[in-house]
Amino acid sequence: MDPAAVFALAFAIGVVDGLRSMTAPAAVCWAAHWKWLHLEQSGLAFLGSTAAAYIFTVLALIELVADKLPQTPNRTMPASLLIRVVLGALSGAALCVSEHQSLIAGALLGGVGGVAGGFGGLHGRRWISGVLKAPLIAAVIEDAMAIGCAFLIVSRF
Repeated sequence: MDPAAVFALAFAIGVVDGLRSMTAPAAVCWAAHWKWLHLEQSGLAFLGSTAAAYIFTVLALIELVADKLPQTPNRTMPASLLIRVVLGALSGAALCVSEHQSLIAGALLGGVGGVAGGFGGLHGRRWISGVLKAPLIAAVIEDAMAIGCAFLIVSRF
C-alpha cells in the first residue's frame, strides 16, 4: 500500500478514536487477530491476541453505554483527551507497522487524529443533536459512524 494512504488511514483511525476511544483499538485488535494487519513480528503483536480483542470489545461496549449517561465527562476534558491521544496513537502505530511504515509517524498521526476526532465529534454531535432535537439519536448516529468507519479503515489492509 502507498505510504501516503497508510498515513492517511493512521490519522483516520485516530479520528475514530476521538469519537469513541475504545472502538478504534477494538477494531485494530480484531483486524490483527483476523490477520488483516500483520503485527506478528513487532512489539504490537499483543494486539492480535484473542484476549486483547475481547478486552477492547468489552471496553468499547461499556463505552457505548456510558457515553449516553449524564455524568459521563466531556471528551475534551484533559484526562479524556489524553486517553484519546494515547489510544489513537496506539491504533495509528499498529496500522503503520503492519505496512512496514514508521511506528512513530503512525503514532503521531493517530494521536493528532484523536484530538481532531475528539473536538470534531463534540461539535458534530452538538450540531446533530440541535438539528434533530434528539441528543440520544445524535449519540447513536455517532456510535454507528465510529464503528462503521473503524471497520472500513482496518479492512483496507
